[in-house]
Formats: sequence, C-alpha cells, structure tokens
Amino acid sequence: MKILAIIPARGGSKGVPGKNIKLLNGKPLLAYTSEIALQSKHLTEVIVSTEDGKIVEVAKRLGIKVPFIRPMELAQDDTPTIDVVFHALQWYEDQNIFFDAVCLLQVTSPFRTLEFLDKALEKFIEKNSDSLVSVQRVPHEYNPHWTFEVNIDGNLKIATGEAEIISRRQELPIAYHRDGSIYITKTRVLLKEHSLYGKSTAFIESEPYFYVNIDTLQDWEKAEAMIKNKLK
Repeated sequence: MKILAIIPARGGSKGVPGKNIKLLNGKPLLAYTSEIALQSKHLTEVIVSTEDGKIVEVAKRLGIKVPFIRPMELAQDDTPTIDVVFHALQWYEDQNIFFDAVCLLQVTSPFRTLEFLDKALEKFIEKNSDSLVSVQRVPHEYNPHWTFEVNIDGNLKIATGEAEIISRRQELPIAYHRDGSIYITKTRVLLKEHSLYGKSTAFIESEPYFYVNIDTLQDWEKAEAMIKNKLK
C-alpha cells in the first residue's frame, strides 16, 4: 500500500508563536514528528505542507521533502485540515503520482514513538477500514453516558438519549476521544466522501504517558516537563 505522510506546519500560530520550529529541548518541534515519520517502514513518502519560508528551510535541513508551497488561503486559522490534504493529493496527481492512503501527523503531538506509528499503520492495513485514528480513554466522569444536554424545556437530558442514567461506574461502556496524534485515511474516502473518517473507523489507543497536544504556552511547558522527567 502506498501511503503519503503529510505533516502540516503553517507559520501562523497564536497560542505559541512560531511553535512548529521553536526549539524544544534543543531541537525544532517539527523534528520530533519528522524523525519518526522518516523511519517508518510503511510510509512511501513523507512531506511537510507549509506556506512559511522559515519552516521550509528547517524541514529541508531535517531531511523532509517540501515539494510545494502551500497557498496562503490554505494557511489560515480556520482552514479545514482536509483542504490541506486535498491540496497535497492534487499536487501529486498533477505529477501523475497516486497514493492509496494519507497519514496525517500533527506537529503538536511530538512524543509518538516509531513503534506506535508503525503499529497504527499495520492495523490500518490489516483491518482494511476507511480510516484509523489514535484515541485515548475518556475518564469515567466525562463519559457520554454521564454527560448532559439542555432540552427544549431548559432541563437536563442525558447526552446519549437514554431515559435512565447508568448509576454504577463499573457499568459504563468504555468511551474514547481523538487525541490528534495520528489520522490515516484511504485516498478514495478523502476524495469521494470529503471525510477523514469514512464509514468505518479503526482506532489505536495511545499511551497517556506520551501524550501532549501543544496549542498553548502551558502545553509547551508541560512538554518541557515531560522531557525533563524522562531524562531523570
């Protein structure tokens, strides 16, 4: 299976200015994701999609291909991720190069391991599902069977639509949330259904120990603390 890995890394970042190439423990944040992606035995091509010249320079120094410059209109705060993926696939199709699937790797999840990435890719290939996402378990207090919405009368209703709440924690079904580390989707699903998920979504559970999603300065400080703890 031919799989294109796309690492989206735009220059504009309000939460942590310049975060994609900001140094984390002495190396650019981008390096953590690119180093793992380049080592994967299941990825056919690994690229960075960016509009920023400084990121292009860093990416090339790290050995990552930057085959095109992303248009500015696809590098805004509200640009849908799937539009960035479309742009990359279209560029390759114009070169008469085609892929069976896309693996989206966010720079903001720097601590995924090579073993975890390859395991996710192997599960995606084996299950032949439309997509696969990395997830983590939802703490029981936030389980959807224990969360509420407001009904038309201004009262609470169980978010899952059940009439009676599950009273015992032990009876709650396991629930998961996307953690943003890995998205893998068949090209056919991306192009025809305009979706990162399709009709069948496999999953792989992340280790909470390795999880951080860097969007704010507090997240950055958490990442620094995780590295220090690991070094100890």
